Amino acid sequence: MELASRLEWARQIAVEAGKVTLDFYQTSGLNVETKADGSPLTLADQAAEKLLRTRIADRFPHDSIIGEEFGESRGTNEYRWILDPIDGTKSFICGVPLYGTMVGVELAGQAVIGSIYFPPLDEGMYAARGMGAVHFRRGKSSSARVSKVSDLSQAVVLTTSVEAFSQRSALESYLGLSKQAKFARTWGDVYGYLLVATGRAEIMIDPLMNVWDAAALLPIIEESGGRFTDWQGQSRIDSGDSIGSNGLLHELVVQQLRAR
Repeated sequence: MELASRLEWARQIAVEAGKVTLDFYQTSGLNVETKADGSPLTLADQAAEKLLRTRIADRFPHDSIIGEEFGESRGTNEYRWILDPIDGTKSFICGVPLYGTMVGVELAGQAVIGSIYFPPLDEGMYAARGMGAVHFRRGKSSSARVSKVSDLSQAVVLTTSVEAFSQRSALESYLGLSKQAKFARTWGDVYGYLLVATGRAEIMIDPLMNVWDAAALLPIIEESGGRFTDWQGQSRIDSGDSIGSNGLLHELVVQQLRAR
């Protein structure tokens, strides 16, 4: 019951916070700041995360919360909400609709709930450990399943930024995978993982990830029948990198990245 109630709340507030970002999306007065790590920040990021924090504190006051924009507030139980108000801020500031609001929940250090919402597309997903994954779009919803493609030559490979692989000395490994694939695209950030979870792509790789980028994704990918791990093949959200796949091609990707 505790997990189910938090899943429903995560679903609701991801949509609610996502819609807040539409007040800023494709507007001429959008102000963009640069954070210390060089990544962009907007008032939309801050407004959406503030709403998420308020809603969580109202409903589950004893849970911990950590978010990309406002750090961590400690609770008194083993639940922790992990927030990314706009994943894909670069897409957002360019007026591209492939950005999402992400809400993840940990229980005793394990990612157990994920909820994502893409406001301009009115599309999203939510999942909880052992409860399956649901994909919804424009008022219709259905169970989500990864694809059954088992041959890399028939697979779609995605990433957020090709140049980021150079920071991990892994560019050659990525290019090797992409050349063997049916085709490769940079339909990245959280949108790439949505495509994997709904069977529209087979592999999504990121060389650089924060915990708020990954927390919602692990349960969503796994409950859709796929695998979500770090580059060492471990089911984790805090390693700084990630692979999301349909599961059938996962070990091949891990081996390629390990061999760099």
